[in-house]
Amino acid sequence: MRKTLCGSLVSVLLFSSMAANADDAAALKNKLAAINNVKADFSQTVTDLNKKVIQKGKGVLALAFPNRFYWHLTEPDESLIVADGSDVWVYNPFAEEVTVMDVDQAIKASPIALLVHRDAKTWAQYQVKQKGDCFHIKPLNIDSAMSAVEVCFKGEVLTEMVLDDKQGNVSQFRLSNQQPLSKSESSLFTFILPEGVDVDDQRLHAAE
Repeated sequence: MRKTLCGSLVSVLLFSSMAANADDAAALKNKLAAINNVKADFSQTVTDLNKKVIQKGKGVLALAFPNRFYWHLTEPDESLIVADGSDVWVYNPFAEEVTVMDVDQAIKASPIALLVHRDAKTWAQYQVKQKGDCFHIKPLNIDSAMSAVEVCFKGEVLTEMVLDDKQGNVSQFRLSNQQPLSKSESSLFTFILPEGVDVDDQRLHAAE
């Protein structure tokens, strides 16, 4: 379950529209441009295919353009995802293991990548539809781990993210205490490898 949630987040940390949806995608880009960097607390509720709650949790996240993301689940069990601009680190303290991949690999897996990415080629891989203050994001590639992501705003403030995976699980994240990142908090996007942990290096350049 822990790996599924972390995968969903990476598949959630790190998502355009063709013709008819171009205006909706542009509207989402404008919203995201207003939050080039932000830190917030989150509460998490995960439900299964039958809408039964299977996990609740809380933690802290931070976003910064370009391609930097910090997601720290503190309850009920700790896990950490850090995107430093080039690599994405997924750390499971309980299992004492770290998975690392290229940012481009994570982007292909997750619509959440659009939150910290501005590349037009990447946006073209997703369909964006706006409904009120929310934006429904769906990958055009059927091989994506996520079936859909929804991000909601109150004015210019990002307030909620909802992730649907292919197993029918829905992860809802409600954000609070949003504030711009301070200069000292830029260190959140630097992952320091703990001693004695197993490293699963999936980066493409690592195999070269």
